[in-house]
Amino acid sequence: MDLSEIVAALAALAQPTRLETFRLLVAREPEGVPAGEIARAMEVPANTMSSHLAILARTGLVMGARHGRTITYRANLDRFRAMTLFLLKDCCGGRPDVCAPLIADLPPYCPAKEPVHE
Repeated sequence: MDLSEIVAALAALAQPTRLETFRLLVAREPEGVPAGEIARAMEVPANTMSSHLAILARTGLVMGARHGRTITYRANLDRFRAMTLFLLKDCCGGRPDVCAPLIADLPPYCPAKEPVHE
């Protein structure tokens, strides 16, 4: 991602409904969420939600797939990862101890899945 793409993605997420929509989609990966269900969950009219989803889709943070008359949206985690890495890449400025607290805080929110034993 280049600087203009990062700015556009951050601007898209800098609006409460879009940020909460993105968080909902991340939580519902990999299944995705139908547009109408997103609108109901966010308590906004369908046409307003459509505009929010279009903004997020233009930045590549979400993707929509049509299934008959329904569009199911998913978070584009690869794009989000690229944005996050762009922001953190020079975080430590050659000093890993600077980012160590940030990295240490991630595991409680992103626990590894336990292997399934049969």
